Formats: sequence, structure tokens, C-alpha cells
Amino acid sequence: MLTLRIPGTIILGVAAVSLAACGGTTSAGNGAATSASSSALIHTASMKIAGKTETVLKNARGLTLYYFTPDTATTVACTAGCASTWPPLLSPSGSPTSSPALPGTLSVVNGPNGNQVLYNGHPLYTYSKDGDSGDAYGQGLFGKWFVVTPDLAAPSASAKPGY
Repeated sequence: MLTLRIPGTIILGVAAVSLAACGGTTSAGNGAATSASSSALIHTASMKIAGKTETVLKNARGLTLYYFTPDTATTVACTAGCASTWPPLLSPSGSPTSSPALPGTLSVVNGPNGNQVLYNGHPLYTYSKDGDSGDAYGQGLFGKWFVVTPDLAAPSASAKPGY
């Protein structure tokens, strides 16, 4: 009977390469490593919105984030077909993170779209027609969709959902 012995370093090397190929961690851009599926990374970027340069919130892929005025901190109004056009920013597990630190509050609501990320009480979305980081085609659509800026105020308690 022939016994083949494989050194432990080779086994560890193969395991490390296998895990790296699966994308176990990604760089958060600030030197910290975060699990690709554990939190939604939000960052800021400057871009032109309605002819004015503004700082806006972006998702991990660099796409512009929006809020929908009929939403509240506890009720998500954009679901089903709406959520196909306006994909919600989801946090599969854990608390969402931002880079750099934002002046507002990030939280998560477990709603009809899943664990949706909120900024200052506003559920966040991308727009399906935005293809790259320079796009903000959803700004002002139907008078209800707006780009998220770091100074976005919490929704007023007296606001009534409108469709």
C-alpha cells in the first residue's frame, strides 16, 4: 500500500487560493476589510445635479442613491414592480457602513424588500437606468425621487404618503 503525504503548507496554500477565488473579503477603500455580503458600503462623491455640484451618497458600486418621498422610516412604499425599477439598497446582515463617516444615521428596516438600508430614516434605492457613477437620471422623477445628500433631513412625522 502506497501512502502519499502532502505537506500542510501546500494544503493551506490551496485553501487560501480557493477562498480568495470565492471573494471572501473586499477592501472597503479605507484600509478595512469587510465581508462582501455582511454590510452595504456607502460612500460620498461630488457630481453635478441639476447643473450644481453636490456631494451625494453612492453604493459600493458607485451608483447614485435615491430616496422616495412616500416612504417613511417604518413603511416602505416602493415594492414589487417599483423595486424592479428602483432596486433597494439591502444589508444582508449586520449594520451598514459608510466611508467616510456620514453626519446622519444609517439603520436598517426589515420590510417587504428585505433588510433595506435607511439614511436618516429614508429607505435607499438605486435607479435601474443609472449605468455608471456619473449618472443621476432618477433625480426629481415624478416629483418623488431625489438624490440622497449627506445633509438629508429625517422625514417629518406629519408627512403623508402620496402615490
